[in-house]
Amino acid sequence: MVDPTPYLEPRIAPRAIFDALPERASRVRYMVPDGDDWRAVTWQAHAKDIRRAALFLGGELEGGARAAIFAPNRVEWMAAALAIQAAGGVMVPVYPSSTAEQAGYIVAHADARVLFVDTAPLLSRVLEAWDQLEGVRRIVLFDETLDVAAILAELTSRGRKVPSFAAVEKRLVTWPRALAMGAARDREEPGAFERAMHAVGLGQPGVMLYTSGTSGPPKGVPLTHENVAVNGGDWLRCLSPLVEEGDVDLLWLPFSHIFGFGEACLGNTLGWTSYLSHPHTVIADLPRVRPDVLMSVPSVWEKLAVEARESEAKLHELTGGRLRFCLSGGAGLKRAVKERFHAAGLLIVEGYGLTEASPTLTLNRPDAFRFDSVGKALPSVELKLAEDGEILARGKSIFAGYHKDPEASAAAFTPDGWLKTGDVGRFTDGGFLQIVDRKKDIFVTAGGKNVAPANIEVRFRDDPYIAHLVVAGDGEKYLTALVWLNDAAVREAAGGPEARRALVDKRIAAVNAELARHETIKKFAIVEEPLTVEAGLLTPTLKPKRKLILERYRDALAALYA
Repeated sequence: MVDPTPYLEPRIAPRAIFDALPERASRVRYMVPDGDDWRAVTWQAHAKDIRRAALFLGGELEGGARAAIFAPNRVEWMAAALAIQAAGGVMVPVYPSSTAEQAGYIVAHADARVLFVDTAPLLSRVLEAWDQLEGVRRIVLFDETLDVAAILAELTSRGRKVPSFAAVEKRLVTWPRALAMGAARDREEPGAFERAMHAVGLGQPGVMLYTSGTSGPPKGVPLTHENVAVNGGDWLRCLSPLVEEGDVDLLWLPFSHIFGFGEACLGNTLGWTSYLSHPHTVIADLPRVRPDVLMSVPSVWEKLAVEARESEAKLHELTGGRLRFCLSGGAGLKRAVKERFHAAGLLIVEGYGLTEASPTLTLNRPDAFRFDSVGKALPSVELKLAEDGEILARGKSIFAGYHKDPEASAAAFTPDGWLKTGDVGRFTDGGFLQIVDRKKDIFVTAGGKNVAPANIEVRFRDDPYIAHLVVAGDGEKYLTALVWLNDAAVREAAGGPEARRALVDKRIAAVNAELARHETIKKFAIVEEPLTVEAGLLTPTLKPKRKLILERYRDALAALYA
C-alpha cells in the first residue's frame, strides 16, 4: 500500500519525472521489446530526452501553442508529450488508427504548430493531408530512417495529390536532430529548461484530446494541468491500498488515449517500471513479465476469463502470479468476468468517466465495490441525476468547454454549470452509480417499451464466438441484431453456414433467457464485412458507431422485418 499524501499536491505532469530524478536516475523506467528480449530505458535517459526536446520546442510553442503526436506507442512518444507540456505547450494526441482525413482534420482544427510522426504508413497519411497542414511549422520524425522520397513516389503512383519533396523537407526534422538542437540550447542558456517548466501554471491547458464520437466530427477537449492533476490525486486516494512505489506494470494501452497516457503518468508519479507491450502480445507477455499492475479495456480481461474458465490456478498462471492491481476501463465489463477474477483473489476495479472529466468520475474501491455498478463519485467530484436520469457532474477535474466550438460548449452544460454526460444512470441505496445507457441510444419499440440496447449488447462482450453485436428495433415490433463473428473461434466450433447460424442462435437464446420479453432479440443477420476503424464503423477505441452501422446495413435490417 502506498501513502498517497506526498503525491497529492497538484503539479504539471513533467514534474513527476524531474522532482524525483535525484533518487530514481539510475533505475529503469521503461523496458522496450527488443527481439526476444527487452531493452532498458533509465529515468535519467528518459529525462534527458524530455529536457532536450522541450528546449527544441521552446521557440515553437510560445503562448501555449499546440503540438500533435501521430504515432504508435514508443518511449519517445511520452518524451515528446512531456516535453510539449514542460515547454508550456498543449499536447494533442492523434490516434494511430486515424485516416489521413481524420488526422488532417485534428491537426488543423487544433492549430498545431508542431507534429510528431512515426512509421511509414502514418507519415504517408500526413503527406496525403498536406493541404490541411499549412499551420504546421515543424514535422518531427521519430524514425530518422524513414524514406520520405520513396513514400512520396508511392503515393504519386497511386494517383494521390502530394507536395514536392522540397516542400516537405523544409519542415522536416528528425528526432535525433531535434534533441541535438535542444542540447545546444541547453549549453547556451543554462537553466532555460527549469525556468520554462516552472513557469507553466496549473490553470493552463496541458493536453487537448479529441473525442472520437459516434457521429459528426470529433471535438477538441482542452484539459488544464489542474484538471488532470486533481483527477490523478483522486485515483491515488481511492486506489492506494492496491499499488506500491516501484511496481511493475505491463503497459499496452495506447498513449493517444487518456487511459494509456494516464497509466504512464501514474507510473511516473509512483516510480514504476513499465514493460511496453502491444494489443497482439499483451496476453503472451503477462506470464513473461509477471506484472504487479495491469490496466486494460474489457477485451483482455474477457479473453483471460475464457482461457481460465476451469481453473483459478490457470488464471494466476496466465497473469504471471504477481498481479495485485487490475483496472478495467473504456467500456463496461461483464459482471461474470469480474466475479471470475474475484473468486481467484483478484479484484478488477472498474469506474466510469468521459474525456471531458479528465477522465474519471467514479471508481469502485478495494474497501467499497459492487460488481453491478461503476463505483462511487471521486472525492473531488459531485454527481446528481437530472429529471430524465441523465448523470450530471461538476468539480475541479471538469473541462471548461470545447476548442473553437462555443455552441457545443454551451450545450455541454446545464444553465447552472453541471456537465451533461449524455449517460443515464441511477444510484443504489449505498451511493453506487449504475449506468443504464447512453441517453441518445435509448429507443422505444412499437409497443411503447423503452429499450437500452447497450444493456443487451454488454451480455455478449465476453462471448468467445461473437466479436460485435449491435441491437436494432427503434419503432419496430421486436428487436433484431447485426452480428460479427470471431472467425477463428467459430471455425473451430462450427463448419458451414447452417452450423454457424445455429451457434449464434444458441448464444442469443441464452441471453434472451435473461431478458424481459420486450428486450429479447427475435431475428439476427450475420455480417461478413469486417467492422473496422478504417471503414468508419468503429471509433478509435473500438466502440461501434451505432447510427452509422444501422444506416450502413439498413437493407439487411429491413429484411429482418419483412
